[in-house]
Amino acid sequence: MELGLAGKVALVTGANRGIGAAIAAELANEGMNLCLVARDSDKLRQVADSLRKAANINVQVVSADLRDPAASVDAVARAVGQLGRLDLLVNNAGATKRADFFTLTEEDWQDGFALKFHGYVRMTRAAWPHLRETKGGIVNIVGIGSRAGSAEFTIGGSVNVALLNFTKAMADIGISHGVRVNAINPGLIETDRFTRNVERTMRDRGMTRDQALTFLVSSHGTTRVGRPEEIGALVAYLASPKADFIQGSIIDIDGGATRSL
Repeated sequence: MELGLAGKVALVTGANRGIGAAIAAELANEGMNLCLVARDSDKLRQVADSLRKAANINVQVVSADLRDPAASVDAVARAVGQLGRLDLLVNNAGATKRADFFTLTEEDWQDGFALKFHGYVRMTRAAWPHLRETKGGIVNIVGIGSRAGSAEFTIGGSVNVALLNFTKAMADIGISHGVRVNAINPGLIETDRFTRNVERTMRDRGMTRDQALTFLVSSHGTTRVGRPEEIGALVAYLASPKADFIQGSIIDIDGGATRSL
């Protein structure tokens, strides 16, 4: 689908692997120039090199730890300085520790909010003036863990709920500023994190890999695991003029696992 994104500029955080790398690839296929941000500089450069060759676009990289309050301002400044403008911010960086609540430390909670919640907030603040100028948009990658409480996901669920409210609040501001803000809640997606969940299930339940996969999928009430590129395709659509009337939406892409309203 021709989405009218060619020549525009996107900044994608957590772009060195998994969902972030897939989002970057989809935007590159649509002709967007990219600034990729992540901590792992080696993997970041590998992704960037691959995209340059595949899509013949301008790809810049910024190795940064977005838990650092100064990192967001620097990343946005470098993106605009090197690519000339900013049309899309994809907040994707951030993972939270999954464990029994009573084993989680104060540091675990601080770290969970530092990267994903405060990182999204700071990136939004830094990017907003540029997005307002280009009438651009933001897509926050959150997660279906926001939809219901889970005993082993107290940090992640809390962070994700906060981000959904933040998305709605910024979308409200964005109506008058001309900036579209939406969120995506991925479900089970084929990433390194999902692989670790499979391995943990194998270990904890004494299952084979196939048994663990079947258990995880069935426990979510779905028929398969999602693919990162499916998230990327939705981000590209939300960034495009075809989605111009979508504002403040929270879209679950989880194979139907979320049944609540």
